[in-house]
Amino acid sequence: MPTFRYSAFRADGSPVSGVIEADNVQDARQVLKKSGLFPRELAEAHSAAEGKKKKFFGKGVALPELSLMTRRLSTLLGSSVPVYEAIATLFEQERPGELKDVLGRIRTRLAEGTNLARALEQEPAVFSESYVSMVAAGEASGALEAILDRLADFLEDQEAVRSRVLTSLAYPALMVIVGTGVMLFLLAFVIPKIVVIFEQNKATLPFITILLIKVSTLLRKGWWALAAAGFGVVYAYRKLIVQETVRLKRDIWLLRIPLVGPLLIKLILSRFAKILGLLLSSGVPMIKAMEITGEVVVNRRFREVLLKAREELAEGGSLSAALRDTTLFPPLLVHMVAVGERGGNLEAMLTKAGSAFEKEFVASVARFMSLLEPLMVLAMGVVVGTVVVAVLLPIFQLNQLVN
Repeated sequence: MPTFRYSAFRADGSPVSGVIEADNVQDARQVLKKSGLFPRELAEAHSAAEGKKKKFFGKGVALPELSLMTRRLSTLLGSSVPVYEAIATLFEQERPGELKDVLGRIRTRLAEGTNLARALEQEPAVFSESYVSMVAAGEASGALEAILDRLADFLEDQEAVRSRVLTSLAYPALMVIVGTGVMLFLLAFVIPKIVVIFEQNKATLPFITILLIKVSTLLRKGWWALAAAGFGVVYAYRKLIVQETVRLKRDIWLLRIPLVGPLLIKLILSRFAKILGLLLSSGVPMIKAMEITGEVVVNRRFREVLLKAREELAEGGSLSAALRDTTLFPPLLVHMVAVGERGGNLEAMLTKAGSAFEKEFVASVARFMSLLEPLMVLAMGVVVGTVVVAVLLPIFQLNQLVN
């Protein structure tokens, strides 16, 4: 019997993790629910290990590749090509790489009689639970090609947002790298040569020059200690971050950071609304859709709120009422959800809300970057100016003594 690793929440919201045995993922999920647990992550033990290995040591499957494969699969199925032949066709035309290997394993499972959703479910490093659930809903409803088309649209939208953010960060990142390189060069090679002149003249140095010399000495002679301290901090962080309480505190702190926190909230709201709307429009039941959405939303503070909202929905409450009880969800989103519930078009309203928050996020990132770039130029100017002043002040003093 297969073994499954899980992490879940109890009814009181406390996290729990462990291992259970079941025939398949669905049975494992039912066992957890009967035990009063709300599963957050659930995967076969060997599958989870493979996913981690691919994440850290393999190239993985990029989002553009996955969206293109999904689009091609939708096109083939829309042309009345059977699922097995469609996957086999994609496997044959795919270039050697991780995605080709994944398609080969999926083709083998389909040949053994497994349906597409079950075949995808065994590749958790590539296909998320939301992806698998939507495919399962599409197979059950007979509208698999339409759902795959929506999935491809969603993945392409996510890649477009990611590309915009990376493009906006490219120039500031380049400035940081160049500025750091210049400063390290000055402190490690230029400053020590100038210090020799000051020491030979035995002049009284200004405080700012003394501080610069000490920083240069520390960098040249104590670089190993700085490197060890850096590795120690990273090691301690990796050890602590596996604890759910530490992750929750980190996620709460991220939401409170000025400028960055509001951007993160808009991104999370966009993903929440779009994914929930996509799942509902694909025929996934509300409780299941909320469960999957809570797992996709990476911030644990939001996960806590969505867990409570799912419990209220299970007791017969409404989504808008559940979201209204927290300050994380803005009135605009709550109002649109309420209107969608009353009008019977909740999935359409969620999709609109997700698109609105995505546009706000992109616009906010553009404004943030336009503000960040001059601030970084100013900061680099201040740092370089400080170094120049620290070097020139003793030289001026020496000239006065000579005169």
